[in-house]
This record gives sequence, structure tokens and C-alpha cells, in this order.
Amino acid sequence: MTTTPAILLELHSEALESMTRRPRPFFDAVTDIAAEDYPDAELSPEDFRSLLASGAPALVDLWTRKLTAWDFAEAPRWSQDTPARSDERRQLVYERLDFDEDLRKALDATAPVHKEPGATVITREFTPWYTPERAARHAFYWPKYREVLERKGLPATAVGHLDEAAHSVVERLADPEQAECRQAKGLVVGYVQSGKTANFTGVTAKAIDAGYRLVIVLGGTLNLLRAQTQRRLDKELVGQENILGGADPTDPDTLVGIDYVGDDDEWDDFVSFGFRPSQHGHPDIDRLTTRDKDYAGLQQGIRALEFEKRNRQQPLHHPENLHHAAARIMVVKKNKAVLTKLVKNLKQIQAQGLLSEIPALIIDDESDQASVNTTDPKKWEGGAPERTAINGLISQLLTLLPRAQYVGYTATPFANVFVDPADSEDIFPNDFLISLRRPDGYMGVQDFHDLDSSVPPEDRTVANSQELAHVRGVYEDTGDRLQEALDAFLIAGAIKLYRAAHGIPEKRFRHHTMLVHESVRMAEHAELALRINTMWHNSAPLGPVGQARLRKLYDTDFAQVSDARADGVPTPASFDELRPHISRARQLINKGESPVIVVNGDKESDYAKTDLDFDRTPHVWKILVGGTKLSRGFTVEGLTVTYYRRKTQQADTLMQMGRWFGFREGYRDLVRLYIGREETTRPATATRPAATVDLYEAFEAICRDEEDFRTELSRYATLVDGHPQVTPSQIPPLVSQHLPWIKPSARNKMFNAELVEVRTPGVWEEPVAYPEEPEALQHNVECWAPVLDVLADTPVPLSVEDGRPFIARVGTMPHADLLSVLCELRWSAPERFSPHLEFLLEAGRESASIDDWFVIAPMQTSVRRREARILGRGPFTLAHRTRRRGPLFGGIREPHHVAAAMRLAGAANLTGNAIIEENIRPRRGALVLYPVVESEPRITPDGAIDPRQLVMAFAFVAPMSTARGDRRLVRFRAIDSGRCDAAIIDRDELQM
Repeated sequence: MTTTPAILLELHSEALESMTRRPRPFFDAVTDIAAEDYPDAELSPEDFRSLLASGAPALVDLWTRKLTAWDFAEAPRWSQDTPARSDERRQLVYERLDFDEDLRKALDATAPVHKEPGATVITREFTPWYTPERAARHAFYWPKYREVLERKGLPATAVGHLDEAAHSVVERLADPEQAECRQAKGLVVGYVQSGKTANFTGVTAKAIDAGYRLVIVLGGTLNLLRAQTQRRLDKELVGQENILGGADPTDPDTLVGIDYVGDDDEWDDFVSFGFRPSQHGHPDIDRLTTRDKDYAGLQQGIRALEFEKRNRQQPLHHPENLHHAAARIMVVKKNKAVLTKLVKNLKQIQAQGLLSEIPALIIDDESDQASVNTTDPKKWEGGAPERTAINGLISQLLTLLPRAQYVGYTATPFANVFVDPADSEDIFPNDFLISLRRPDGYMGVQDFHDLDSSVPPEDRTVANSQELAHVRGVYEDTGDRLQEALDAFLIAGAIKLYRAAHGIPEKRFRHHTMLVHESVRMAEHAELALRINTMWHNSAPLGPVGQARLRKLYDTDFAQVSDARADGVPTPASFDELRPHISRARQLINKGESPVIVVNGDKESDYAKTDLDFDRTPHVWKILVGGTKLSRGFTVEGLTVTYYRRKTQQADTLMQMGRWFGFREGYRDLVRLYIGREETTRPATATRPAATVDLYEAFEAICRDEEDFRTELSRYATLVDGHPQVTPSQIPPLVSQHLPWIKPSARNKMFNAELVEVRTPGVWEEPVAYPEEPEALQHNVECWAPVLDVLADTPVPLSVEDGRPFIARVGTMPHADLLSVLCELRWSAPERFSPHLEFLLEAGRESASIDDWFVIAPMQTSVRRREARILGRGPFTLAHRTRRRGPLFGGIREPHHVAAAMRLAGAANLTGNAIIEENIRPRRGALVLYPVVESEPRITPDGAIDPRQLVMAFAFVAPMSTARGDRRLVRFRAIDSGRCDAAIIDRDELQM
């Protein structure tokens, strides 16, 4: 018989499903399965390769997911110690499947090994208990949740990374079966609007499978946010059978009062197991909160936390009891009244001696909001911590539940890492800090800023510039552009409808929203909403004037961006082709009482609006106006246009307002950010008058600090001799400084640890804390005179493959001579460079670590270049840069210079031109000089510049010869040597 593609797909699927424990000879498995249902089926590797070559989507997806799952598996028994996500692991899989070389090549081409790094883990040492065998022994909720993620269309690699990150969290919690009580506390750092809920849902699923029997999720400060989290967990983890609790889904009388049944359009999409888990030896999940009801007390009193025991002679955490007991889960607001009630109930139960046996997990969503203690330590009586309400209640929960594990989730971690680690009742992540990877398909800071772009500003277009494609500046002197933003929202909605009519799944455009954020004052929200409503209804988009306005915006903006960035998604060929969809888009936005919704208020009733419930409302096409409540945890679905002009003095607030970050599948090219420019005031300092700072650039600076923090974590996550290089308590000194004019989140404490040395072999290091005083600037310029003397008069061409060529004056300098220069430099913040200087000094003391440096002074060739002589040498090209972070520069580098320096230091597997290649030495570093001016320089008639106007900036890449496998990359020392064991000390105490 002819084996149709459908039959082949069925056989492949069943064969792979049979390989739950390990890969085994595939065609043998297929033959065994076919013998029963399709005895005449013809099966061969050639048929398999042919289907792969034809691009059969279902088969490709099936094999991609299975191969990726095997690739990501952590130390399975069949792996023979092959590392996860490696070519060695994949080849072992092929061997066990008994595939020939041709089939291996076909599968590698279809589903290549994903080698991108996963989550970064900073941890202190722990006792391994969550082995692959232990995880698989009682696995039930995690495999089901994995299926949910796959059905949602998450790429196999995204599911693999989520599995990997969730495993990293659970393995660092205490073993729920162990006899002694132990608490672990950790922090998971994600990105704003990046799917942190999916990660903690995965952690919850794995934790329940492992034996945790009470899960408390702190889900926001509003019931709207709490209900969002509750529904998500109910839909994707708890499942229909646990929600029904034994009720007959076919008997309406038994369904009265049960969540979702009959009033949720997606009830059929809720995960279903086909049976009550307890009927098949798995734990049921009992909900102690519901979609509409926050925690209101244990409904059955103490009995709600009484767990049935198979062996009453053993405690609940004994394996004989633990894996047959139902789990309890509650999603509660971070609200004083609610948490006080929970604490009160637990104290009543504590008297019965039950709590000490319960393995519990506390998940704290947006853990830097409300959870952190913000009281002033100077006002504490007797030195005992005085806590804010929510922090105090969380502390009591941890005290009442001695087997509770605390895991915080946030996108802005700085407040959490400055919590006092010596306070055992607080939430400092003593045990681990995990930084999640940037998800595939996520629009983040890199998609709205031209960070380190190699394209000169004058050559940037919507095709090669993120800023030009997505950002529209709002300047005080050019109007507020609010009407344009509203028009953009309407056009984007019409394009979505066009795409839905041309094959893109309509569900992808279920919601279409615009966010307007100017103030935290509720009175101003109402006024702004009225203004927007009036402007919207007076805009007459279907009349001749309105049509001309929309046509112009489409032609000059959307058409150009979509042509460059739509990436194959259907796009109208002209405004005339789009015009029929504009009326329908306007109808959807106008549906209901108003196109505008105000999101603010102090009462829960202020948020009980149907159009704010993205889960229960089929289509939300609205303009949202609000303040703080829009910046924390509130997921604005379908967000396409953002109008943001709010002024803030809080760095973490600025980060959290990045609601325009997120997943925008099918409409990335339509996303627009209208953001205030040059309107945030920077206070005056002793050396600089007050000035206006560009809000967009300030946001970029904060984002850079966060990215720098993630980069630092990833560098120090590698174990040395099997031990961590840094532990969570050593993280604070690694936190980059925010904009000095934005208030930090940290309390007035500092850790009793000082960063002494940072070893950076093969890493581009770029100091930014240059002085501002004219005398200090002149001093630094004079220090660099010996370096300027080694540079040749004639520039030479430098280039690295795929990089932009440039010319530079070059020379070499002995390491000892360069150290003499670096040791004499002055800084606005010396502590930012001293750990790097210590590394270079140490390299000079180590035998044959660094011989010399290849010095590069790049020269511009543009007709608009600035040139000047420095201390009689030169001329040199002057770079114009600004201090975007108070006294700190935002960034000075140019990417093509970075590539050349990395190659010269032996840190990049690139090929340079002849001059670069002939100057590479095993113990030679690369140093790049950037003479920087901050304003229009005054050049004397003989072409010289006053040294007091010049910042002699530089960057360096130390040679790989400084890398030593037996040395940590960071070294600390106690600030107060008499208190080496103290985790923190008062900053003021040091100055007395």
C-alpha cells in the first residue's frame, strides 16, 4: 500500500511518544507500531528524508520538539555524560535512534542544535537533590504544562529554556522530603512584559510534582492583577478537573458557583487531564482562592490545611505521605488586610502543630513592589528592624512556615539585591539569583534604541535604525503629537484587520490597545481622557481632511517601516487598499461607552471594568490612560502605540514603565513609541548647573545599566574548581550606578564587601567615570603624553571581516609604561576603575602575562570631522560624546573599533586585515584612545585644543594570556576588617 504523509505522521508521533525515557532505534519502534494498524505500510529513511525536504510542517514541528527536548535534558541516564545542547549530545541521540549519516544531516538542517546560553545562575553551594530521576519519578503537572506551552505555539527552544530555568529554581529549594527544616530564598530576574508568569507557573508545576503541598502566590496589589494571575494558573496548571472538584460537568445543578463554567469563552481551552489526578495516583490541587474571590479565610478552618496521611506515624513530609496528599494553592494580593487574615489563620493552625510539616512555596510576583522593607534603619529603635506592612507580613509568613521557600520575580532587581542579607526574616535572595535569558520574539530595549549601532547617524534609515522605525520624539517646541499618535493607533488597527483578512490568524489581533501616560495624578488622568475623547471624535477620519491626514501618515511612516520590517507579513500596497479597514477599526475602538478607559483609583471598584479584563473580554480595542497602576504587573495586551511623557525621579519606576516591551507577533513593524524628549530636569550639582535631560536617552541609560548587570552576572556565573565565583550576597558591589539624578532604590546601607579586582581577559572594558573639573581634565591629558608619543604620524587602515574599515594612528607601548599612565589618572568615581587597574597591576606582577599594548587612535574621514593637536602632537580626531548618566558617559565605543581591538588581543575568532594580523602577539593587549569633547571645542589658530576642554577617554582589551582557570574573575575584601563576618555595615559608620 502507499503510505500517505498522514499515516507517516501518525506513526512517527506514536513512535516518539513511546520513547518517554530514552531514544531507541526509531524504525524498529515504527515497525512494531505499524504491524498492528498498518501492516502493509512502507517505511524507509528515504521516505523520512523526502518528507523533511518537502518541509512538511507537522512532521518538522514534531521532530524539532522531540530533538530539542533531548538536547536540553539535564544529565539523563542515557546521555553518557554528554553536555546538554551540544553536538555530542545530538550525535548520541542519533546513534540511539540508529539513523544513518544522510538522515542526520537532514535533521540537523531542519532542527539544528540550539546553543544559545540559557538563564544565568548566581548561587551559593547547595546539596543536590532534584536529580533527573527524582524529577521524573512523580512528574505529572510539569509534563501537562509543557504540553500547554507547546499547544500555545511556543518554539521548542523557548520551552526548553523555560524547562531549564524552572529546574534551576526548584533544585535550589530545600528537598521537601528531608527531615530537617530549611528555607531557601531566591530571586528570578526577567524582562518587563517578558513572560515571567510562565516561568513561575513552570516552577509551581515542578514543585508540586516534587512534593511541595502549599503554594502561596503573591499576585500584585490589585484584585485585577491577582485575578489575572489566578486565571492563568487555573487555565494552564490547575485544570478543569481540579476546578470542578468532583462536580459533574454535565449536571448544571452541580456547577453553580464554580469558576469559569458557563461564563468564560475559553473554558474548553483550560487544561484537562481526562480524570481527577488522585484517581491515577497524582495529587489533586485544591484552590483556596478563586477567580473572583481573594483569600477570605480558610473556608473549612483548620481542616483546609489538614493533609491526609497514609502513615499517621510519619510526618507529612515523609515520602510515604507526601506524594499522596493533595496540594493547596492560593493567589493573594499584596494587601495588608488580606495578608493579615492569612497570617492570623496560620497562627491558629500553628497551635495545632501542623505547619512545621508542610513543604510550602511562596512565589512573590513583582517582588520589588511593596515587598521590600523601605523604612529608615536610622530610626529603628534598639537596632531591631522595623518593617513596612507588607514586608512585615511576608516575614511572618516565613516564620510561621518553617519549610517555606521564597522565590521573588521581578524585572527590576536592584531593590531586592540591596535588602539586608543578615536579616534572616527578610527576603534577601541568599541562596540564588537567576537572570532569565531574553526570550525569542521579544521586543525590548534593543528594539527601540540603536545601542552600539555601527551605522553612522547620517546613514540610518527605518531599515537599519530601531529608533527611526519605532520611536517618535515629542518635543516641547513642536507640539504634543497626540493627534498623530491617535491616528497611528487607528492605522495600526486597520492594518491588523487587513492582515487578518489575508491569512494571519485573527486571534493574534484579538486585542489592540494604546497606552497614554503623562502623570500619576488622577485628576489629570480624567482631564487627559476627556481631551483624548474629544480629539478622537473630532478627528473625522472618514472625511476628506481626516483621510488626507491618515494617508500622509501612512505614506510617510507606516508604509516605509512595513516595507522594510514586515518580514513577509501581508501589508497593503497602498493607502487605498487599506482604507476599507479603517472604518471597521474605528468601530471596534468606539464599541462600548467610550474609546478611552481611565486606569487609576484607590478602590478595587475603580478597576472592575469589563474592558480591562483581557482574559474574559473577546476584543479589547481601547485607549488606556493612567499612571502608576499601568506600570506594575498590569499586562496590556495588544499594546501597539504608546504615548509616554511622564517625568519620574525613580529609576525602577522608569524601567517598569516600559510597557511597550513585550511580544508583538505579527505586528512588530506597527509598534510606535511617542516619548517626551528634553523634558526631564536634572538637578544642579556643585560643579554643574541644572539642565534638561532627554527622557528617551535617560531611559536608554537605565536599560544599559540593567543590561550591564546581566552581563556581569553571566561573566561570574561560571564555576571555578566546582565552586561559585560570587554568591548572591556579593552581588551589590557589581550593580551599575544609575543616573545620579534619579533616586536609587537602595536603602542607606552598604555591604561589608568592597570590589577589589575584576579580571577581564578578552573583554572590552570602557571606563566612563572621567572627571569634570578643568584642572583634572588637563592633568589627565598630560598623563597621556607618553602614549601619544608612540603613535605613528601616518594613519593606517584597520578592518575586521564584516566590519566597517577605518583608519587610525597606531603604535605599541610596554605594559609597565602604560601602567605608569593609568596609575596617575584622576576619576569622578575612582571605585569604578580601581578594580580593573588592580587586575592590570596584578597582570604586570604575574610572569609573562602581558608584554605590551597595541595602541589605536581612530581617525575620522568625514568632511564634518573635528581635528586638533593635543600637547603639540597630532592632529587627532575629536569625538563628541555626552555624559548621559550625570558625571558618567553613556558609551563611547564604536562597534568596528571593538572588533579590531578584540582581534588584536586574541579574543575574537575573526580575521583582520594584514596590519592587524601582523601585529597580533600572544601577550599583547589592545588599547583604543578617544579624545572626547562635550561641546563645540575652541581650536587655536595653530590647530591646538585647550587640554581643559578635553576628556582623554579610552577602552582596553586585555590579552587572553591573563586568563587563568584557577583564578576567580572577581575578588572582594571586607570594608571593616574587624567585622569580616558582618554582611552589612552602615555607610555613616565608616565616616565617623
